[in-house]
Amino acid sequence: MKTLVTGAAGFVGSHFVNSIPSEDIVALVRVNKVGNFNRIKDVGNVKCVWHDLRSPINEQTIEEIGEVDNIIHFGAETHVDRSITNPLDFVESNLIGTFNLLEYARKIGLKGRFIQFSTDEVFGPAKPGQFYMEKDNQIAKNPYAATKAGAEQLVFAWANTYGLNISIVRSMNIFGEYQNAEKFVPLCINKILNGETIYIHSDKTKTIPGSRYYIHADDVATGVKMVLENGVNDTAYHCVGEKEISNLYLAQCIAGFLDRKLKYELVDFHSSRPGHDLRYALGNVNLKERGWDVTDIFENNLNKTVRWYLDNPVWLGAKK
Repeated sequence: MKTLVTGAAGFVGSHFVNSIPSEDIVALVRVNKVGNFNRIKDVGNVKCVWHDLRSPINEQTIEEIGEVDNIIHFGAETHVDRSITNPLDFVESNLIGTFNLLEYARKIGLKGRFIQFSTDEVFGPAKPGQFYMEKDNQIAKNPYAATKAGAEQLVFAWANTYGLNISIVRSMNIFGEYQNAEKFVPLCINKILNGETIYIHSDKTKTIPGSRYYIHADDVATGVKMVLENGVNDTAYHCVGEKEISNLYLAQCIAGFLDRKLKYELVDFHSSRPGHDLRYALGNVNLKERGWDVTDIFENNLNKTVRWYLDNPVWLGAKK
């Protein structure tokens, strides 16, 4: 079974590609500011096809891709701050890109599964004690989340109208090796090593930091693989971390692993930039019922990630 993986040179896509035999993969890549072929350089003879999904997939590229049985759509713009600054990039990549991929799937008469990789942010912020379930209503609160929610609706519409076999996989905040330096975990490592202050999103009183169910990228990859093999059509699945972690606790853990002092300031980003949500939380009944769970506790996975960045400082933007 051949699977076309978009965003294969991206952070999450590369972890998935590294988790399955290379002969089963065709990687559709657009190397930009966050894509990097070095993430998949050791995978073996993965067939890589370059294409920018902001444009339709033409006949020549279809022939170059060859026959595929399944599609997993990881490719996306994902950074909330950049979506607030330049939302058009996110509309083009996440909405138009998904549309063009769906049209490709329709054109080739895809018989297997189309998996849309999405995010907890499509639901908007969660109140204390609240967990969004797979079928709950979505109220996106920033441009990134809105484009991912819109992409989901396109996928469901193409399934209903054209008969595609689709599943949605939503994840909470992901960390792990090879993540771009702009994301929170490598950003914290960098700032702590350099003795800089970390600004942590909080409530208006500047006493309650934002929180997430952080999850390692390898656990997300196993969840997606399970959906690929045993997913049910028109169904969403949630990949959720072991426990709820405040962003302050995460930074404190990293400082402890580095044996450095943490300099931080709680900042009310939300009042000045409402796209920043304080808390996200998902329930994950559908994936749990299929036997999926995280492989280790949060602290162990985070420590492993920190050690990897220390051994590979180029991914922090540093020189060895």
